[in-house]
This record gives sequence, C-alpha cells and structure tokens, in this order.
Amino acid sequence: MEKEVIQSVGFRNIKEDGKVTGFQFKVRIPYYRGIFLCQLRPGSLWVDGKKFEKEEMTWNINGKDRTAEEMVSDRETHWAVTEPAVIKVKLDGGLEQGFHDLKFGFCFTSSYMPPIMQANMDPDQDPPFIMPEFGHHINSRRLLIV
Repeated sequence: MEKEVIQSVGFRNIKEDGKVTGFQFKVRIPYYRGIFLCQLRPGSLWVDGKKFEKEEMTWNINGKDRTAEEMVSDRETHWAVTEPAVIKVKLDGGLEQGFHDLKFGFCFTSSYMPPIMQANMDPDQDPPFIMPEFGHHINSRRLLIV
C-alpha cells in the first residue's frame, strides 16, 4: 500500500452488464490498530468540485459491501490497517478519462480518547488539530482514469 490514504491503485470506472454505472477508489486507514466499522464516521466525497454524499457511497471492506448506515451497527467487522477499503460511487457513465481531483474525509472514534474530543468531529471539516491518532482525516489526491 501507498503512504497516501487515497490509493492510486484501484481508481477506475465500474462496469455492470457492459454498462459503466459508477467509479471506485481505495483508501487505507492511517491508524496502527485498525478499527471496527461501528467506529467509522464516513464523510462526503468531492470529485472535481462535485459533491457525493456518504449515502451515495458503498464501502467494501473484507470483501463485503456496506452502506454508511449499515456500518453504524456493525460491531464485529474489523477494518485492518493492512487492507484497503474500496469506496464505490454510483454515477451513470462513470468518470471521463483523464485526471480527477478527489477530496475525501472520514473520522473514527477511539475508546481511549475523551468523548469531548470526539463529540464534534465532522468528517467534512478540517479539524482544529491535525493528528491522525485522534481519528480525523481529510485527504486530497489527483488521480488518473485511463
């Protein structure tokens, strides 16, 4: 895996029954322990200035697709630091060939962090402090679809 949270490998359009129905990209969790899915707080995705809400995305972790709503109550599935998640976005026709600017945020809770520090975490806003161990990540990357 790459050091960047948004991985360059795996950025592509999705084809179903010969038709392009969306696109996908991969992210890794930059936390040394990994997390359970109920700890994850997905944010929005911006691609070339167009916003996709978390409800428009499906997360594939450990080979299974889940919505943001489904992950809230999943206390058994663990997202390991060694496994990237595949984020799938529905978009008729997918993305055009060429470079695209992605901005994607997510955060997660940690049992050893004070609740007051986690209560106002917004995965779509830059935090007042940038410390990955506090579970907040907004990431940008320019990627190429060929």
